[in-house]
Amino acid sequence: MAGQVFKRWLYLTHRWIGIVTCLLFAMWFASGLVMLYVPYPSLDRSEWVQHQRPIDWAAVETTPEDLALVEGSSALRKLSLEMRGDRPAWRRLGWDGEEAFYSALDGRPFSAPSESEIRGIAAMFAGLPVTRLETIRNDQWTVSGRYDAHRPLWKADLAGEGGRTLYLSSKTGEVLLETTGRERFWNWLGSVPHWIYPTVLRQDNEAWRQVVMWLAGPCIIAAVTGIWIGLLRVRLGKRRFKDGQISPYKGWMWWHHIPGLAGSLFLVLWVFSGWLSVDPGRLFTSKGPELAQRQSYAGLVSGAADWPALSKFTDARRVSITSAAGRAYLRVEAPATADRDLDPVTLAPLGRDDPRILKAVHELYPASTIAGTELLERGDLYWFNTDGPLALPVLRVILDDRAATWLHIDPATGEVLSTLDTRGRTYRWVYTLFHRWDFPVLIEHRAGRHVLIWFFSLLGLITSVTAVKIGWDRLRRKRPKPR
Repeated sequence: MAGQVFKRWLYLTHRWIGIVTCLLFAMWFASGLVMLYVPYPSLDRSEWVQHQRPIDWAAVETTPEDLALVEGSSALRKLSLEMRGDRPAWRRLGWDGEEAFYSALDGRPFSAPSESEIRGIAAMFAGLPVTRLETIRNDQWTVSGRYDAHRPLWKADLAGEGGRTLYLSSKTGEVLLETTGRERFWNWLGSVPHWIYPTVLRQDNEAWRQVVMWLAGPCIIAAVTGIWIGLLRVRLGKRRFKDGQISPYKGWMWWHHIPGLAGSLFLVLWVFSGWLSVDPGRLFTSKGPELAQRQSYAGLVSGAADWPALSKFTDARRVSITSAAGRAYLRVEAPATADRDLDPVTLAPLGRDDPRILKAVHELYPASTIAGTELLERGDLYWFNTDGPLALPVLRVILDDRAATWLHIDPATGEVLSTLDTRGRTYRWVYTLFHRWDFPVLIEHRAGRHVLIWFFSLLGLITSVTAVKIGWDRLRRKRPKPR
C-alpha cells in the first residue's frame, strides 16, 4: 500500500513539475546550442590589441620617474604606456583598483574625456565614423558588475555594415566592449534566455541568483523523477511488452520516454550543474590571501626601465611594468605576436626562475609549506582553456594548507594565473566539467565535443518538446462533470 502511494506521488510530482518546467528545459537546450557558436559579447585582450593604435614613441617625452608615478609604490600595482586617442598616456593602477591617466608628452593628468574626445577615440579604435553617441547607465550587454567602475558608459554606434557598437568608460575613455548586430541577434536566442539574463533582473545580482536557483531547482526534481519513472516503465531483455516493445507508451509518450531515458544522465548532470553555476549557499566560494599578502608576494613596482630603448617595438600597443614574486618586469603587447615579457633594464627575455618564485610563495601563504611542484607542458583537468590558446608552460605549486591549495604560476614572470583549493577543484567537476564538457580530450578534439553536445542536446530537446505537447494535452483535458 505504501509503495502504491509513493508511486502515485512520484507520478504526480513529475507530471505537474514537468508541466511547469518543460518550456524552460526546451529553452535551455536550444539556447545552449546557440551559445556553442556565439558567446556573450566581450572585448578580449587580442581584440583590444588588434584595434588599438601603435604607441607614438616620438611623442613620449616623460617617464614614470619624471612624473613621480612610482611614489607610494607599495600601493602601485601596474604602470602602462598606451595611446589615449591620438596621445600617448601613462596609466597608473593601484591595488585599490583606482586608475589615473597622465599625458606622456607633458605629464599633465587627464581629466574625464569630453564628448568630442570620446567620439575621436571610438572612431580611431574602429576605423569608422561614429553615427550616434549617448551616455547610458547600462544595457543588455553591459549589465555585468565588471563595468561598474566606468559608469556611466558612452555608447557609440558606428557607420558601416554589421551594426557595430562600442562602449567606452566615461572616466578614462577606454574602449570596454564591442558588439555587432550579429552577436546581439544570436545572444537574444542564446546567452540571454539561457542565463535568465534580462537587464531588469541581472542588474540586481542577488535577485538574479535567487531566480536562477528557484527556477533550476524544480527542474532537477522533474528530471530525477522522470528518470525514476522511465526506469520503472522500461522492460529490457525477455520481459518486454507485446510485439517486443521496451516501452508501454505510444506516440508522443514513447518519444518522451525512450529518448528521455537515453539522455537521462546527461540531462540531470546538465541541469544540476547549471543550478550550481550561481553557487547556491556559496558552497564553493573560497577566501584567497589578504591584500597585504598579495602585495608582499608581488613586491614593489619600479619605474626604472630603459624606456627610450623600448621605442624599437614599433608595433607595441601597450607596454606595462608590474611585479610578481618580488621582481618587476615589462610586458610588451602587440598584434600578431605573443606578449613579450622582459627585464626592465636589459630588455632581455625573462627566463624560468623557480627558486625565486617558491621563496615568494611563502609571502603569499606564510602559514603553509610547499608539498610539491610540477611544470605543466600541456593542459589537464585543472589547467585548461576552452575558448582559446592555453598559457604554457605553467608551474603548479601544491601547498599543504588546510584548503589544499594549488597555484598555477607563470614560471618566467611569477604571475599567479589561477588559484584552486579543494572547493575550487570540486566545483571544476560538478559545474564546469559537467556543464561545458571541457574534458582535455574534448578540448583537443573540438569537432568531437560539438558532436557529443549536439547529440545529447537533441535528446534533451526531444524530451522537452514532447513534454510540452503532453503537458498541453493534459491541461486541455476536460474533467468529467460530477454527477
